[in-house]
Amino acid sequence: MAEAERRGRQTPTSSLVLPYERTLGNEAIELYEQTGRTAQEWQKLLVYDIMAQNDEDLWTHSQFGFAVPRQNGKNEIVSIREMWGLMNGERILHTAHRTTTSRAAWERLEALLDAAKIEYKASGATGQERISIKSTGGVISFRTRSKGGGLGESYDLLVIDEAQEYTTVQESALKYVISASPNPQNIFLGTPPTTESVGTVFSDLRDHALLQGDLEDTGWAEWSVEEQHDPKDVDAWYETNPSLGLLLKEKTIRLQASEKLDFNIQRLGYWVRYNLKSAVSQEEWADMKCDKLPGLRSKLFVGVKYSKTGTVAVSIAVRAEDNRIFVEGIDCRSSREGTDWIVAFLRSIDYKAVVIDGQSGQQLLKDAMKDTHMTGAILPKVADVIKASAVFEERLAAKELCHAGQQSMVSSVTNCEKRPIGSNGGFGYRSINELYDIAIMDSMVLAQWICGQKTKKSARKPRYSY
Repeated sequence: MAEAERRGRQTPTSSLVLPYERTLGNEAIELYEQTGRTAQEWQKLLVYDIMAQNDEDLWTHSQFGFAVPRQNGKNEIVSIREMWGLMNGERILHTAHRTTTSRAAWERLEALLDAAKIEYKASGATGQERISIKSTGGVISFRTRSKGGGLGESYDLLVIDEAQEYTTVQESALKYVISASPNPQNIFLGTPPTTESVGTVFSDLRDHALLQGDLEDTGWAEWSVEEQHDPKDVDAWYETNPSLGLLLKEKTIRLQASEKLDFNIQRLGYWVRYNLKSAVSQEEWADMKCDKLPGLRSKLFVGVKYSKTGTVAVSIAVRAEDNRIFVEGIDCRSSREGTDWIVAFLRSIDYKAVVIDGQSGQQLLKDAMKDTHMTGAILPKVADVIKASAVFEERLAAKELCHAGQQSMVSSVTNCEKRPIGSNGGFGYRSINELYDIAIMDSMVLAQWICGQKTKKSARKPRYSY
């Protein structure tokens, strides 16, 4: 069949949709198409499911998650839902992992309202974007999840964009913003986590909804492959990309068909499962995963690792009430992005100490902290790095660590091997697969080490903001 005649699969490859007899999705689609755009069949079907109602006129799905490979138009589905919400007086909070994504969502919704000739008032201050409809009282705020803006307000709809990056710490701060609504709804949208994704909530939602079936009032839909495919398998492209043949073209995907694992995750919706030999086994690390965020009783301890490959990773460690140490990755980026994002993160939390390793950037970050009157920076010696690895191994054996199962951390930790440091039996870690950045694990090892050490008292005042 010619490419121009062929279309991607319009129904999810896997889904969980609760029974319903009526939906407001048709209203939302009709409003959306006043813009001159036409929703695709798969987009309509998802909107119908998301906006299904029960006999009490409440949302059938109080939370709905969907995963679609990139560039297929999944954000248009949320825009349709948000547009209807604005015209029906809802208060909406749209959150994203990055400022650029949040900003793009604001601009997308503005364009739709303009095309439909709907009067609205907008505020475009970066990080504080907002749209309101005077005639209905509908309001939508756009925020990045690294900021605390909007968390003191009450909403009816919470949108979690880039859900693969949504962490348990962020969830604990955001999930209550819709608790006062008479008809609340959460919508999660994203792609399967990559080896650098820091979130765990999206994967856990999928596991409980789709695989275990133990969540109430929850819906899920995804376009995915169960096993890795050859990147040149065109049939798999059409099976997992509903907009292929319309928004997407074969030649576009053909240019992307290179590295197998990344292509399978990003383009074919593959959810990674790891089972490789490593200094830390998959089972060993999984055994310390906690089902929910434990009670915490200490300030945060931060580990920063500048790698020789040009990346910088940030992780935190904190003492739990049961005396275990909870660890979590914050982000891993190119060191070319500078230190501003790390400094911004440090300013938003109540930390005790920051261990910074890696000659390529440790002094730059320490100086940046000093310039903003932040204390607690520690530049470890080789003996400290050796000690950190030894402490990690001891705590691993004693099961004194716990984590939320972040895909990026799982990838890094369960694909590592020991590397000798010094001449007295000291060791650190390195990756046994070039796809997985060991800097993520290294930053976590530093954080858990300093979490158990005595440090100088910081003059900072406590302040939490996620």
